[in-house]
Amino acid sequence: MAFSATISQISLTCFSSFPQTARRRNPLRSPSVRVIRAAAAEPEKAAPAKTVEAESATAPPVTTAVPKPKKPVYSMKKGQIVRVDKEKYLNSINYLSVGHPPYYKGLDYIYEDRGEVLDLRIFETGEYALVAWVGIPTAPAWLPTDMLIKSERLVYERM
Repeated sequence: MAFSATISQISLTCFSSFPQTARRRNPLRSPSVRVIRAAAAEPEKAAPAKTVEAESATAPPVTTAVPKPKKPVYSMKKGQIVRVDKEKYLNSINYLSVGHPPYYKGLDYIYEDRGEVLDLRIFETGEYALVAWVGIPTAPAWLPTDMLIKSERLVYERM
């Protein structure tokens, strides 16, 4: 008891030396806000004032509409069935970056089996498609659309 009483007395004496402004204010109360004009608006004040009649007679009011970004046009659609062109893939940087030996048999499914386009994006290096192969337990891969062959039919028989 004596210990807690001395602590409370010490804390009161320590905090009593702070001015009242140091206390925390009500967080729900908003501080006063003063609106300041931008620096770009100040040169307008320096220019001579025009009359409303002269301003409307010289030029119509200019409205600046923000143009909407154009939707990209893709060469394929989501859900398109594709295969990979073997010659283009073997000569691409995508194949060289994987580091497989020449004539690696582990990737034959991308040339022979069908893949489905899951997503299309345009990156800095060109248009790419996210392709997942049907029935193959592998992760989807981003491949350039120029090396993909579109399949018209879903005729498919796996050996």
